[in-house]
Amino acid sequence: MTSTDGLRLLPFRGLRYAPDRVSSLTAVTSPPYDVVVRPDGVRHLETADPYNIVRLILPHAADPATRHRQAADTLRRWRAEGVLATDDRPALYVYEQRSGEVLQRGLIGALRLDGPVLPHEGVIPEVVEDRAALMREAAANFEPLLLSYRGQGTANGATAVIERSVRTTPLLSTTTEDGFAHRLWAVTDPADLAAVDADLAGRQALIADGHHRWATYQRLYEQLPGATARSPWASGLVLLVDTARYPLQVRAIHRVLPHLPPTTALADLAGAFRVRPLPGELSAALEALEKTPGNAFVLAEGPGAFHLLDRPDPELLDRTIRADRPEAWRRLDATVLHSVLLDEVWRIPDHPSDISYLHHTEAAVEQAARHGGTAVLMRATSEETVRQLAEYGVTMPRKSTSFGPKPATGLVLRTLDDSAS
Repeated sequence: MTSTDGLRLLPFRGLRYAPDRVSSLTAVTSPPYDVVVRPDGVRHLETADPYNIVRLILPHAADPATRHRQAADTLRRWRAEGVLATDDRPALYVYEQRSGEVLQRGLIGALRLDGPVLPHEGVIPEVVEDRAALMREAAANFEPLLLSYRGQGTANGATAVIERSVRTTPLLSTTTEDGFAHRLWAVTDPADLAAVDADLAGRQALIADGHHRWATYQRLYEQLPGATARSPWASGLVLLVDTARYPLQVRAIHRVLPHLPPTTALADLAGAFRVRPLPGELSAALEALEKTPGNAFVLAEGPGAFHLLDRPDPELLDRTIRADRPEAWRRLDATVLHSVLLDEVWRIPDHPSDISYLHHTEAAVEQAARHGGTAVLMRATSEETVRQLAEYGVTMPRKSTSFGPKPATGLVLRTLDDSAS
């Protein structure tokens, strides 16, 4: 596919829950698939409502092929039963999330894959292949990934369309368990769609959250025989946010090493890092981490058992970190974690069974304790650093950041058959 100069966000006929067929919109939504803490989180969502979206994004069965067929069969059944219904007209969808002082607004649409979209993290091939098999079987994009772009921060172009829309009655509104209020509007007016198209034509986007889903979209298009730029597979479901108008929040993603006992982890650190015990609660450990200059991590073996790692050996850094990357990349905590600690000091295999990535600190600490392993708690990287490296064409170690707020899964889906384009 030949690249274009700007972003093309295409309207589509959204597939949405029929409110009279479910107990509530809150009960059928879910966080993104990679944020759900398995298996407890999956069970909690499954019991919230028989039609919870988790049955589509995280089906469970004995083998992958069965899981994917199960999700596709469930989607077909829910559509046939009227649980999920397709909107009458193609639209872009204005999406608002609000919690306290946090307000995020953006546009959900089908983004052409040939536009200037900057990744900032690598992906795990096994995860991409699994998500591709699921999407291929179901012929659907179940959840939008989160992209940001730098607009002018003023109420014109796409932003003007958004802010006119939010003064009207929404298609839906709900509040999820995390306290965020969600509202959705359909934009179908040709003049509004043209204004959005013109505004985005000179923009480029940064993948804030959803690298694996974007790589999955690309993989599916490349594997589709005879695919053209007009194919539904030539675009993918995204939420596009002007971060100059609505700044994103950036949080860390933590690592759990289930097969690395804490005693081994600490013993192997001798001479590589300064190691200090941190008495007290998790909040105090995280506060100490934030205040520590230079590269630093909190090593956790369970609730109340924390160590602060800092002051890595300079010779070790020089020997293990690539010299052909920008200095900003070499100084990243995630770079030091993967190049120095995981690859050199602990020699942890780069495989999903050996490294888990969790967004919530409490869940990471609990999982490490449950497996007798070690959690490595991280600090967030600024959005400015992420964008700078992406513009250099340099990717950060995967799962380096967690941008948010993330769109709720289940408010609007996109099918890839001709009837819903």
